[in-house]
Amino acid sequence: MGKIRAAITGVGGYVPEYILTNHELEKMVETSDEWILTRTGIKERRILKGEGKGTSHMAEQAINELLKKTNTNPHDIDLLVCCTTTPDFVFPATGNILCDMCGLKNAFSYDLQAACSGFIFGLVTGTQFIETGKYKKVLVVGADKMSSIINYEDRTTCIIFGDGAGVVLLEPDETGLGILDSILRTDGAGAQYLCQKAGGSRRPPTVESVMAKEHYAFQEGATVFKFAVTNMAQVAAEIMERNNLSSDDVNYLVPHQANKRIIDATAVRMGIGGEKVLINIERYGNTTNATIPLLLWDFEKKFKKGDNLIMAAFGGGFTWGSVYLKWAYNSK
Repeated sequence: MGKIRAAITGVGGYVPEYILTNHELEKMVETSDEWILTRTGIKERRILKGEGKGTSHMAEQAINELLKKTNTNPHDIDLLVCCTTTPDFVFPATGNILCDMCGLKNAFSYDLQAACSGFIFGLVTGTQFIETGKYKKVLVVGADKMSSIINYEDRTTCIIFGDGAGVVLLEPDETGLGILDSILRTDGAGAQYLCQKAGGSRRPPTVESVMAKEHYAFQEGATVFKFAVTNMAQVAAEIMERNNLSSDDVNYLVPHQANKRIIDATAVRMGIGGEKVLINIERYGNTTNATIPLLLWDFEKKFKKGDNLIMAAFGGGFTWGSVYLKWAYNSK
């Protein structure tokens, strides 16, 4: 019997039907398709439409797809970790709501907030419950309705973000597959450069804060870009080094989809070619917590059992990190 590790044994995803193209954004703010594409790599993004629909409505679709694909009984799920920056409510947790929506009657749940790094933080957190032997089936959700906190008069943010949801199922593995290592980092000194200025307990909502548009996402792009390029690339290279992985050993880089230039810099730092870099930013934009699970969902059929995957992410806060795993199954 080998060491118990947490392996991804299924993935699910969902993106809304409505497509917001660069050409549509040209009519909303001073920008152009060429300007957006050359600086971010984004052509379009998905937006959740419909009154009263929140992050949970997308995550519900992703979870139900996963349960069906893996033939998993909802009652067998032990834990759900919902990684989101745009919860349905301040409270209760969106994870709690999802358990009810999806019939996970025996699971407990909570939300985890680490901005765009949230999914890999949640993946590592869920892993601990598997490795201790306490739980057998854990769902880790990454989902965000970023359109709910984006000012579509601010071209520094509205061109970047989209809506979407993804989820993975973690189960025990004793054959050497699954999540093998992780590096997680935070630096709160960077909070002022990528944040939502008002709406929390430090600055509760007021008429003045709403009028000043301080409940939308704020980003100081140049500072964030410089920090992200350096640190996301560094942890990806560091996790390779401490696991004695060469560029030939890595089958795929699964990077957070924030900016094509940041992704390219990470690949260069790792010494891997573009054929090993998974990208869907051109179709979805930055869906924050959903980017990495949506990559797994989009490219699931490419993965083979035993493939070495490196995940890397960077987010507001600042947060960043990397995960090394061996893929646990061949897709049907």
